[in-house]
Amino acid sequence: MMISFVSANEIRSRFSFAMSEMYREEVPLYGTLLDIVAEVNRQVLEKNPLMHEALSNANELGRLDVERHGAIRLGTAEELHTLRRIFRVMGMYPVGYYDLSVAGVPVHATAFRPVTEEALKINPFRVFTSLLRLELIDDEALRQEAAAILAQRRIFSATLLALLEKCEAEGGLSCQDAGSFVAEVKSVFRWHHEATVSKDTYRQLHDAHRLIADVVCFKGPHINHLTPRTLDIDEVQEQMKQRNLNPKDVIEGPPKRKCPILLRQTSFKALEEKIVFAEDSQAGTHTARFGEIEQRGVALTPKGRALYDRLLEQARSHNNEGSAGQGYADRLLEAFKVFPDDLEQLRKERLAYFRYVLKDENRFNALALAESEPDLEALLTAGAIAAEPIVYEDFLPVSAAGIFQSNLGGTEQKHYAANASKAQFEKDLGEAVQDELKLYEVMQQESIDMLFSRLEQAV
Repeated sequence: MMISFVSANEIRSRFSFAMSEMYREEVPLYGTLLDIVAEVNRQVLEKNPLMHEALSNANELGRLDVERHGAIRLGTAEELHTLRRIFRVMGMYPVGYYDLSVAGVPVHATAFRPVTEEALKINPFRVFTSLLRLELIDDEALRQEAAAILAQRRIFSATLLALLEKCEAEGGLSCQDAGSFVAEVKSVFRWHHEATVSKDTYRQLHDAHRLIADVVCFKGPHINHLTPRTLDIDEVQEQMKQRNLNPKDVIEGPPKRKCPILLRQTSFKALEEKIVFAEDSQAGTHTARFGEIEQRGVALTPKGRALYDRLLEQARSHNNEGSAGQGYADRLLEAFKVFPDDLEQLRKERLAYFRYVLKDENRFNALALAESEPDLEALLTAGAIAAEPIVYEDFLPVSAAGIFQSNLGGTEQKHYAANASKAQFEKDLGEAVQDELKLYEVMQQESIDMLFSRLEQAV
């Protein structure tokens, strides 16, 4: 009898929905945030019919309402390695390496996400996954104690591991098994208000770094935020203020622009939640979970990214204030005046990635067949094809660190020291992370190849 397997895209969609429902129950303010984003997006599309048309033509509208990213923090290499196998079942792969130690956060990370255009259009769910770096804890005794605590915990159930092994052995999951798989994975990221350590141990780890306490002191890697995508993050930021959601002071990433680039992020600050400590059952509080919003723009080429990084550093380096000083928003706007704010200019200067699509088949065939070599510029000028910006699907280390810091209650570190360890991270992961820039380059080139493959068929 032939077994019918549920597709990875379907499992990912089910999981994304399940996580959103769970987080809405656990953090009611997340539901308020979703309402704000939905209303702002509706208003933006009503006021901007050209944007509505462009998003519709690029098949972006369908994914807008379901788009989310989540974030988790793991404690051991074994947890990271197993989670990679779990996300693979959902068609999610590790993309990019992020060293957050540059901002005093003792983790490095990757993003598990779909990598093909088809999968991204169905559901672009991503999980920013950090691994705690115990070697960055200065106190050796505390470092050893944290390692011993983490070595004792088991975040994956026997049922989940059995389903994972079954999927890997058989090549997929049945409908019933897929449902069980999603439920079991969801439980991994559920909030537990019972700490696994004493109040004294929690306090020591907390004083070393709040994030260390968040990773080490609980039964599992509770999801610490889920992030809907908005078309106007500045308006959402204002709406959060009006509804007393206590947003962070600064929107991370580039300044507001006519043509959004990369990623802008903000959040309402982490909630203070009641917990119970082990041994003596003393009551306490823990701060970790928050609500985030993002606005995504066009993906930048290596040339564009180098310009972005230089201008961001220029704005942040003023008196070593980072983004915490007075006038940061004005400095950011001033610095980015030299970054082109026109899609066609971004394309011509090869600062961003674009997808080339057919607009007029007859005109395309007539022009393309008349040339000895395909000429994209001539085809664009004639209206035979169009260039659509490719959405940035990934993250920004400085922005991620800024979100982390503001929601861990700490002040931003002003003097950075990088401790990148990509090789060790990939060893713990069990495979190399994919290069996000190469993925965008492939998308762009495949769109060109697909266009000109039509010529071969026409001839």
